[in-house]
Amino acid sequence: MDDIDLQILELLKRNSRMTSSDIAKIIHLSVPSIAERIRKLERNGIIHQFTVKLDRKAMGQSCVVYMFVQLHGSAETQGFREAMIQSPEVLECHHISGEYDYLLKVALADLSGVEGFITHTLKARHNVVRSNTFFILSTQKEE
Repeated sequence: MDDIDLQILELLKRNSRMTSSDIAKIIHLSVPSIAERIRKLERNGIIHQFTVKLDRKAMGQSCVVYMFVQLHGSAETQGFREAMIQSPEVLECHHISGEYDYLLKVALADLSGVEGFITHTLKARHNVVRSNTFFILSTQKEE
């Protein structure tokens, strides 16, 4: 990867729908050269997918929280992972080091949605020893 590839990636991070033609005008390379560089970035696994960034508030999910979760034992791990992957409210699920086992990023409608998720999705279905929830007040940067 060189500086041109980094410039292409930065432009695509800002707008994944940007065309090769638009990128070529900004970087001052030919359209085929830009298209080939993008294909190479995909082939090499640098670009995994092109996606959209959603406005959570507009979707009725104005409450986004981070939850640290500690499970009782490793026997719970696979079922917990599968449930988190299937849960539409869970935006991210990370297996982490430290005193907790998982870090979740969860989007819900409101405070009662958070309570329901903790009570009915986490604690009722999984052997959760403890959890700790942090509310996002505002976001300055998110990639």
